[in-house]
Amino acid sequence: MKWLAGLGLFVLLLLAYEVRVAVSRKASAPVQPIAFNHKIHAGDYHIACEYCHIYARRAAVAGIPSAQRCMGCHKITAAGNSEVQKLRGYWERKEPLQWIRVTSMPDYVYFEHWPHLRSGLTCQTCHGAVETMEQVRKVRTLDMNDCVACHRERQASIDCVICHR
Repeated sequence: MKWLAGLGLFVLLLLAYEVRVAVSRKASAPVQPIAFNHKIHAGDYHIACEYCHIYARRAAVAGIPSAQRCMGCHKITAAGNSEVQKLRGYWERKEPLQWIRVTSMPDYVYFEHWPHLRSGLTCQTCHGAVETMEQVRKVRTLDMNDCVACHRERQASIDCVICHR
């Protein structure tokens, strides 16, 4: 009978783990105000990440595209699509899109995209194969161990002040 109780506990723990993983996956791919499909834009049409994330090569943050930026193409392209019509509503109301951040660093970490891009890293190094994702999700933890391992592999500085200023 003890083995039956042990099996029940094991099944319960396994179920709890599966629920946690499912919740984690959902949290790592938040529902956005517009169902933007990266697979279509970055994959099928080969639009470079920096076209929409315009500050990646020159500022601390990559930047999130505005409705105006999106409407540059979507005034004509796919204008009848329901998500594009939602986008048009934001644009006409001059209302900013409230995109939900997928990847972020803690406040005590100083991170800039531009030196990483200029050193030859691609966006996919940290963000995964975004061009294959219908809904973007977080694919790496991007914690200190992850970053230090990458710096060591590429013989970049691991001096604390590089990331903690």
